[in-house]
Amino acid sequence: MMDLFHLVKLKNQTKLLLDLFLTFAKIGMFTFGGGYAMLSLIENTCIENKKWITHDEMTTVTVIAESTPGPIAINCATYVGYKKGKLLGAIAATFGMVLPSFVIIYLISKFLNQFLEITWVNNAFKGIKIAVGILIVDAAVKMLKKMKKKPMQIIMVCFATVSMLLINIFALNISSMILMLVSAVVGIVVFFINNILERKRVKK
Repeated sequence: MMDLFHLVKLKNQTKLLLDLFLTFAKIGMFTFGGGYAMLSLIENTCIENKKWITHDEMTTVTVIAESTPGPIAINCATYVGYKKGKLLGAIAATFGMVLPSFVIIYLISKFLNQFLEITWVNNAFKGIKIAVGILIVDAAVKMLKKMKKKPMQIIMVCFATVSMLLINIFALNISSMILMLVSAVVGIVVFFINNILERKRVKK
Protein backbone atom coordinates (compact mmCIF):
# COMPACT_ATOMS: atom_id res chain seq x y z
CA MET A 1 0.00 0.00 0.00
CA MET A 2 2.82 2.41 0.88
CA ASP A 3 4.64 1.58 -2.34
CA LEU A 4 1.50 2.37 -4.33
CA PHE A 5 1.07 5.63 -2.42
CA HIS A 6 4.65 6.69 -3.18
CA LEU A 7 4.27 5.73 -6.84
CA VAL A 8 1.12 7.85 -7.17
CA LYS A 9 2.83 10.74 -5.38
CA LEU A 10 5.89 10.46 -7.63
CA LYS A 11 3.67 10.32 -10.72
CA ASN A 12 1.77 13.45 -9.67
CA GLN A 13 5.00 15.28 -8.88
CA THR A 14 6.53 14.34 -12.24
CA LYS A 15 3.35 15.44 -14.02
CA LEU A 16 3.44 18.79 -12.19
CA LEU A 17 7.12 19.39 -12.97
CA LEU A 18 6.56 18.56 -16.64
CA ASP A 19 3.54 20.86 -16.72
CA LEU A 20 5.56 23.71 -15.17
CA PHE A 21 8.41 23.18 -17.62
CA LEU A 22 6.21 23.00 -20.74
CA THR A 23 4.01 25.92 -19.66
CA PHE A 24 6.90 28.30 -19.15
CA ALA A 25 8.75 26.94 -22.16
CA LYS A 26 5.76 27.92 -24.29
CA ILE A 27 5.74 31.40 -22.73
CA GLY A 28 9.50 31.77 -23.26
CA MET A 29 9.33 30.55 -26.85
CA PHE A 30 6.41 32.55 -28.18
CA THR A 31 6.71 35.84 -26.31
CA PHE A 32 8.92 38.58 -27.72
CA GLY A 33 9.92 41.86 -26.13
CA GLY A 34 11.35 40.82 -22.78
CA GLY A 35 9.87 40.30 -19.32
CA TYR A 36 7.26 43.04 -19.37
CA ALA A 37 5.74 41.70 -22.57
CA MET A 38 5.64 38.22 -20.96
CA LEU A 39 3.70 39.43 -17.91
CA SER A 40 0.39 39.47 -19.75
CA LEU A 41 0.88 35.89 -20.97
CA ILE A 42 2.11 34.72 -17.54
CA GLU A 43 -0.95 36.26 -15.92
CA ASN A 44 -3.33 34.72 -18.47
CA THR A 45 -1.73 31.28 -18.14
CA CYS A 46 -0.93 31.04 -14.44
CA ILE A 47 -3.99 32.85 -13.07
CA GLU A 48 -6.86 32.43 -15.48
CA ASN A 49 -6.06 29.04 -17.03
CA LYS A 50 -3.97 27.09 -14.52
CA LYS A 51 -5.19 28.78 -11.31
CA TRP A 52 -1.67 28.48 -9.88
CA ILE A 53 -1.60 31.93 -8.29
CA THR A 54 -4.04 34.77 -7.58
CA HIS A 55 -4.13 38.29 -9.03
CA ASP A 56 -2.88 39.72 -5.73
CA GLU A 57 0.05 37.29 -5.72
CA MET A 58 0.86 38.22 -9.32
CA THR A 59 0.96 41.91 -8.44
CA THR A 60 3.17 41.24 -5.42
CA VAL A 61 5.58 38.95 -7.24
CA THR A 62 5.86 41.43 -10.13
CA VAL A 63 6.99 44.16 -7.75
CA ILE A 64 9.41 41.80 -5.99
CA ALA A 65 10.73 40.40 -9.29
CA GLU A 66 11.38 43.93 -10.58
CA SER A 67 13.17 44.87 -7.35
CA THR A 68 15.46 41.82 -7.26
CA PRO A 69 18.36 40.88 -9.58
CA GLY A 70 17.53 39.03 -12.78
CA PRO A 71 14.93 39.34 -15.55
CA ILE A 72 11.40 39.92 -14.26
CA ALA A 73 9.82 37.07 -16.25
CA ILE A 74 12.35 34.53 -14.96
CA ASN A 75 11.84 35.67 -11.38
CA CYS A 76 8.07 35.31 -11.80
CA ALA A 77 8.52 31.81 -13.23
CA THR A 78 10.77 30.84 -10.31
CA TYR A 79 8.19 32.09 -7.80
CA VAL A 80 5.29 30.23 -9.41
CA GLY A 81 7.37 27.08 -9.75
CA TYR A 82 8.45 27.20 -6.11
CA LYS A 83 4.90 27.74 -4.90
CA LYS A 84 3.60 24.73 -6.82
CA GLY A 85 6.56 22.35 -6.55
CA LYS A 86 9.06 23.79 -4.08
CA LEU A 87 12.72 23.65 -5.20
CA LEU A 88 12.20 21.19 -8.07
CA GLY A 89 9.21 23.20 -9.26
CA ALA A 90 11.26 26.41 -9.25
CA ILE A 91 14.03 24.71 -11.24
CA ALA A 92 11.57 23.24 -13.79
CA ALA A 93 9.74 26.54 -14.33
CA THR A 94 12.94 28.59 -14.54
CA PHE A 95 14.61 26.14 -16.91
CA GLY A 96 11.49 26.09 -19.06
CA MET A 97 11.45 29.88 -19.29
CA VAL A 98 15.16 30.19 -20.11
CA LEU A 99 15.81 27.26 -22.47
CA PRO A 100 13.78 28.34 -25.57
CA SER A 101 15.16 31.90 -25.51
CA PHE A 102 18.70 30.62 -25.09
CA VAL A 103 18.39 28.22 -28.02
CA ILE A 104 16.75 30.80 -30.30
CA ILE A 105 19.28 33.54 -29.49
CA TYR A 106 22.16 31.08 -29.92
CA LEU A 107 20.93 30.05 -33.37
CA ILE A 108 20.29 33.65 -34.44
CA SER A 109 23.76 34.72 -33.29
CA LYS A 110 25.27 32.10 -35.59
CA PHE A 111 23.61 33.65 -38.63
CA LEU A 112 22.93 37.20 -37.39
CA ASN A 113 24.06 39.15 -40.45
CA GLN A 114 22.24 36.90 -42.89
CA PHE A 115 19.21 36.73 -40.60
CA LEU A 116 18.69 40.51 -40.45
CA GLU A 117 19.14 40.89 -44.20
CA ILE A 118 16.06 38.79 -44.94
CA THR A 119 13.29 41.23 -45.90
CA TRP A 120 10.38 39.30 -44.41
CA VAL A 121 12.24 38.84 -41.11
CA ASN A 122 12.91 42.58 -40.90
CA ASN A 123 9.24 43.34 -41.59
CA ALA A 124 8.14 40.69 -39.08
CA PHE A 125 10.14 42.38 -36.31
CA LYS A 126 8.50 45.71 -37.11
CA GLY A 127 5.13 44.10 -36.50
CA ILE A 128 6.40 42.38 -33.37
CA LYS A 129 7.42 45.76 -31.89
CA ILE A 130 3.79 46.89 -32.05
CA ALA A 131 2.55 43.64 -30.51
CA VAL A 132 5.09 43.95 -27.68
CA GLY A 133 3.82 47.42 -26.82
CA ILE A 134 0.25 46.14 -26.73
CA LEU A 135 1.21 43.22 -24.47
CA ILE A 136 2.95 45.56 -22.00
CA VAL A 137 -0.04 47.93 -21.94
CA ASP A 138 -2.39 44.95 -21.49
CA ALA A 139 -0.41 43.70 -18.48
CA ALA A 140 -0.40 47.19 -16.94
CA VAL A 141 -4.16 47.67 -17.45
CA LYS A 142 -4.95 44.28 -15.87
CA MET A 143 -2.84 45.11 -12.82
CA LEU A 144 -4.49 48.53 -12.47
CA LYS A 145 -7.93 46.93 -12.58
CA LYS A 146 -7.01 44.42 -9.86
CA MET A 147 -5.21 47.00 -7.70
CA LYS A 148 -6.97 48.12 -4.54
CA LYS A 149 -8.33 51.60 -5.25
CA LYS A 150 -6.93 53.36 -2.18
CA PRO A 151 -5.78 57.01 -2.28
CA MET A 152 -2.16 56.05 -1.62
CA GLN A 153 -2.01 53.54 -4.50
CA ILE A 154 -3.73 55.92 -6.92
CA ILE A 155 -1.35 58.76 -6.05
CA MET A 156 1.72 56.54 -6.50
CA VAL A 157 0.49 55.22 -9.86
CA CYS A 158 -0.14 58.77 -11.11
CA PHE A 159 3.24 59.93 -9.79
CA ALA A 160 5.12 57.06 -11.45
CA THR A 161 3.24 57.44 -14.76
CA VAL A 162 3.76 61.20 -15.01
CA SER A 163 7.41 60.87 -13.97
CA MET A 164 8.14 58.22 -16.61
CA LEU A 165 6.40 60.28 -19.30
CA LEU A 166 8.43 63.38 -18.41
CA ILE A 167 11.66 61.36 -18.31
CA ASN A 168 10.98 60.00 -21.81
CA ILE A 169 9.71 63.27 -23.30
CA PHE A 170 12.66 65.31 -22.06
CA ALA A 171 15.17 62.43 -22.47
CA LEU A 172 16.30 62.69 -18.84
CA ASN A 173 18.96 60.27 -17.67
CA ILE A 174 17.09 58.97 -14.61
CA SER A 175 16.89 55.29 -13.79
CA SER A 176 13.49 53.72 -13.13
CA MET A 177 15.09 52.23 -9.99
CA ILE A 178 15.16 55.73 -8.49
CA LEU A 179 11.39 55.99 -8.92
CA MET A 180 10.98 52.59 -7.29
CA LEU A 181 13.18 53.55 -4.34
CA VAL A 182 11.31 56.85 -3.89
CA SER A 183 7.98 54.98 -4.00
CA ALA A 184 9.29 52.45 -1.47
CA VAL A 185 10.39 55.21 0.93
CA VAL A 186 7.04 56.99 0.58
CA GLY A 187 5.21 53.70 1.19
CA ILE A 188 7.22 53.03 4.38
CA VAL A 189 6.65 56.59 5.66
CA VAL A 190 2.91 56.37 5.02
CA PHE A 191 2.82 52.95 6.74
CA PHE A 192 4.39 54.34 9.91
CA ILE A 193 2.18 57.44 9.85
CA ASN A 194 -0.94 55.26 9.54
CA ASN A 195 0.27 53.11 12.46
CA ILE A 196 0.81 56.18 14.64
CA LEU A 197 -2.63 57.57 13.76
CA GLU A 198 -4.25 54.19 14.42
CA ARG A 199 -2.63 53.97 17.88
CA LYS A 200 -3.91 57.45 18.73
CA ARG A 201 -7.44 56.43 17.73
CA VAL A 202 -7.23 53.30 19.91
CA LYS A 203 -6.04 55.32 22.92
CA LYS A 204 -8.99 57.70 22.54
